[in-house]
This record gives sequence, C-alpha cells and structure tokens, in this order.
Amino acid sequence: MSDSISLKRVKKLRGKIVPPPDKSISHRAVMLASIADGKSIVRNFLRAEDTMSTLNSFRKLGVKIEENRGQGKNTKLTIYGKGIHGLKEPASVIDCGNSGTTARLMSGILAGNPFFSALTGDDSLRQRPMARVINPLKEMGAEISARNADKYLPMKIKGGHLKAINYKMPVASAQVKSCLILAGLYAKGTTAITEPQKSRDHTERMLKAMGANIEVKGLNIRVQGLGNKKLNPVDITIPSDFSSAAFFIAGALIVPDSEILIKNVGMNPTRTGFLKVIKEMGAYIKIENIRDVSGEPVADIHCRATGNLKAAKISGDIMPSLIDEFPILCVLATQAEGVTKIKGAEELRVKESDRIQAMAEGLRKMGAEVKEFKDGLSIKGNAKLKGASIDSYKDHRIAMAFSIAALIASGKTIINGISSVNISFPGFFEMLKKLSR
Repeated sequence: MSDSISLKRVKKLRGKIVPPPDKSISHRAVMLASIADGKSIVRNFLRAEDTMSTLNSFRKLGVKIEENRGQGKNTKLTIYGKGIHGLKEPASVIDCGNSGTTARLMSGILAGNPFFSALTGDDSLRQRPMARVINPLKEMGAEISARNADKYLPMKIKGGHLKAINYKMPVASAQVKSCLILAGLYAKGTTAITEPQKSRDHTERMLKAMGANIEVKGLNIRVQGLGNKKLNPVDITIPSDFSSAAFFIAGALIVPDSEILIKNVGMNPTRTGFLKVIKEMGAYIKIENIRDVSGEPVADIHCRATGNLKAAKISGDIMPSLIDEFPILCVLATQAEGVTKIKGAEELRVKESDRIQAMAEGLRKMGAEVKEFKDGLSIKGNAKLKGASIDSYKDHRIAMAFSIAALIASGKTIINGISSVNISFPGFFEMLKKLSR
C-alpha cells in the first residue's frame, strides 16, 4: 500500500464532524486506571498507534484490559486496576513505538516499582531526549541507565524506595511534569514541582478525581506519596481531541465558502492557546454548547471561512498551550496579511521530527516566504501556494498540516509518509474527503 497521497484544491469544506478522542487523556486514563484499586471504565478511548503502545505496555505489566469495539461504536475499555503496588515485572522489553508520552510517563510509574524493566521505541523515539525525566527520577532514588550517557532510549529501570524532591523544571513539558507527579505517588513525603510555563494539566485533574492528595497553585504542583492509601477507580468519557480538531478549524478558515461544525471537543484551557491566537488573527469562530464531561470542559466549535486574517506575533507563556498546533498555525500564517512571527518554540526541534525545519522546508516548496530561527519561524502572508511533493518526516502533524495546505494550493500536492497519521488520527483522510466539496 502506498505511503503517500495526492491532493488538490477544493471549492469548499462543509459539514459536521466529531474528531477522534483525545490522545493525551486516553494515555493517562489507561495508566492511572491500571494503578487504581478496582475496575475502571474508559469510554471513547482513542484506538490509535500511540495510545495502543500504552495499552499494550500495561498488559505486559500484568494489567487485564478488555476492549469493547462494537460495530460503529467508539472503543470502551474495562481496566482491572492492580493497585499502586500491584504491577508485575515484565517478561520482555516494553516497546513504546513512536510514543514519547508512553515512554516518559510510564518511566515515572516504573521508577516507583521494585523490579527490573526496560523501555525502547522506534527509530524516531530513540532520538528524542530522555535525560529530562531520567535526571530527576535518579534524584528521587531510582536506578536508571540509558543509551548515550543516559540521554536516549533504550532505558533500563530498577525502581522502588523513592524519596520526594523539590524540582524546578527547566523546560515546560506536560510529559516531564506528569512523569514526576506519577513518581511522586510512590515517593515518601511530598514532591514539589515548579513549571516555567503552564502546560496541559490532564494528569492533575484525573488524579484529583481519583482521590490523590495533589495541590495546584499557579505553576506549582505538590503531590503527596500514597503510602498505603489507594487510588480510586474511574468511569470516564474522553472528549474529542482539540489538537485533531485544529486541522479542520484551519481548513474552514482558509478554504473559501467553508463552514464546519466540530462537535464534542475538549476545551481544557491548557490546550486551547490556538483559539486565542486565531481570534486575534480575526478568525470567525463560535464556541457553543459548553459543558463538563468527566471533569474536562467540552464544547462544539462552529467555524467558517475568514478572508481577512491578520498576522500574529506568538511567543512566551502561550507556547506550551499550542505546541501541537504549531504546524497548522504555520499554514494559517501563509494566508494572513502581514508577517507572522513564532518564537520560543525550541521544544519543536525534538518532537516526532524537527517541526520547525520540516514546516520551513515544506512551505518554501509550496511558494511561501519563510525565515527560520533557532526557536521558531517568520512567515510572510498572502502567499499563493502551489502544489509540491512534501516530506512529512513520518510526523503525523506535519502530514496533516500540509494536507490542509494542499486544499488551497494550485496544482497537485503529494504528501509522503502519511501512515504516520495513524499515530493520532486514524480516518483523517476519510473525514477530509467527506467534508470536501
């Protein structure tokens, strides 16, 4: 089967869609339910490559997980939690696939367990930095070693007997923060973590709902070790993923005569910096039917073509809340009046690909004027994009961003490496086709 797709300009995008379930929450629901005491129900679980890496990893650790995938229904999981100290030593190496969330968050749990485990991943994940979790976990007392002087996977862990620490994070990262919160559940005393900027807080919300002693004040998080206490099981319904919705929001804004209603989208304020930016750019967007689902804010998003978008200056504290939306934001910037500058995005150099370099290269191929910096890009707007052959670098968000750019480009655009889209959004191209007129 071909790993590329050919796309052309469309007249408009019209219709209603429900994007796939939230990837971040799906990961965390499996992890926390696995160490809870008793049976948890996880409804609307994202069955994609990344989240299945997490699910299969916990099965290797002795957790019974049942999947109910009735025809036409979203996946429901029944997870029989083993309790905080009930995981068993895995018989073989745990393969995290492409999932940084699996590797980093699970290392926090494994660091608290008194057995041997080893983690690896695919070619891409083995190049992503792991020292950012290894160093603080070692401070807490875990025995960890990893490739290239403890920088990269594969990584081996001998855990147990953790002590609480006060840790000031050098980089805003929800994965690092969550890893240390999870390790803190196993530590003696109260672990204190300080973020440089606010990052997504799904772990904190879920743990609070499960009865953990966790306190959040601004950028400071304190989590008390559970000791002999238990985590309560959950019954959770996962909302649609905002980061997946962002591609269709952008498509509706830049494809003339478009109008889309996107339903059941998670609106966690630590995830929706993209909305703030596009409103400042003048986008037509309405948030409707706001409600609470399993402790997370959820809403419907009504968006339509906006022909007079204005350039934006993006940097600082807002960056962690739109880190996944950077690729599609770059595409939007090509259609805004003026020069959009995005700074403070160094973290994107070490994602599934170097997203700064990948977006600069692809947009230039399509005829946009782009300047690349160490920590971001500047993009000149009002570009007339033309079809090109684009390398996604096996990065799902790069592939999807250029698929949206193709809808307004003259000629034919070929996106290479589209199988990566299954990491977060199985069915993306089918949904795009359904909306295209």
